[in-house]
Amino acid sequence: MAHSVLVVDDSPFVYHQIKDMVEGSEYEIVGSAKSGEEGLELFRSLNPDLIILDIIMPGIDGLETAEIMLREDPNVKIVMLSSLFDSNLLDEVKKMGLRFLLPKPIEKDVLFATFEMLLGDEK
Repeated sequence: MAHSVLVVDDSPFVYHQIKDMVEGSEYEIVGSAKSGEEGLELFRSLNPDLIILDIIMPGIDGLETAEIMLREDPNVKIVMLSSLFDSNLLDEVKKMGLRFLLPKPIEKDVLFATFEMLLGDEK
């Protein structure tokens, strides 16, 4: 059975890039959102195995969205994305208890390795 993935990113380009990467793999995109608010709604209704969450979005940003998701489900598996990548941002993500912050543009092998590490925690 495929692992369900929710993509929360306001960029249609990024969504299509990820969709193309996962097509034909053991992962399936079950929903996409263009804001943190939409992402939270889909997170609650779809209960995905993995969430790809952009940091910079309109409305509530990815960091705030991740905080809410973690409060509601401490075991949620989140991969943060950002086009702005620095050590301060990485520190902020780590303080939240998240382990993965990937830079844009996304590389397929890095994305899949990150998924495997996140899901490997369940084994």
